[in-house]
Amino acid sequence: MSLFSLPRTTALALALGLTAFGGSFAFAQESTEGTAAPAETTAAEDLSMGQAPADGPGSTYVKEAFNDWELRCVRVESGAEPCQLYQLLKDAEGTSVAEMGLFSLPDGGEAAAGATIIVPLETLLTAGLRLGVDAAQPKIYPFTFCSQVGCVARVGFTAEEVEGFRKGNKAVLTIVPAVAPDQTVVLDISLAGFTAGFEAVAATRAAEGQAQE
Repeated sequence: MSLFSLPRTTALALALGLTAFGGSFAFAQESTEGTAAPAETTAAEDLSMGQAPADGPGSTYVKEAFNDWELRCVRVESGAEPCQLYQLLKDAEGTSVAEMGLFSLPDGGEAAAGATIIVPLETLLTAGLRLGVDAAQPKIYPFTFCSQVGCVARVGFTAEEVEGFRKGNKAVLTIVPAVAPDQTVVLDISLAGFTAGFEAVAATRAAEGQAQE
């Protein structure tokens, strides 16, 4: 049995300050004794008139797939769309536990890429998040904040670390459940398709920068 799981969400939407899911709820109106509306009127009020598909500006979609990675973008009214490289992380039992959305950064900075990683609320925050590629020594990253969809770590990767992602077989993410602080949950991050996916997300960032000039 899995120790915990992640509520269904979207790392890209959270990172961009967008809601991953939208919707509206209709509530039946209460009637007081002696003032009930005619049956035909009540029936009409209960009818759903439908709504437009959730594919307008602000919605996310998968633009392209690169093996185990997806290039997820946000629709905009005009200009270049912001995108991230996304992967849903599952444990050995196939339970969805974490999400990772990775993006490139402009040249010249200490960080060549950044990532938003979302884990369940039941994570032991003081233990941090461990992340490393293959046999390389993992780094420990702190969590930035928590919301109803999970706890978020916003991390940066150097150019050397990005190169490790390119050449590696898999990355390993380790978190500690708060209900069992003596245990760890180890999640594999597939690097199949990473090189092509990162080049694609870098191209979208460059296009976004040109559109803002």
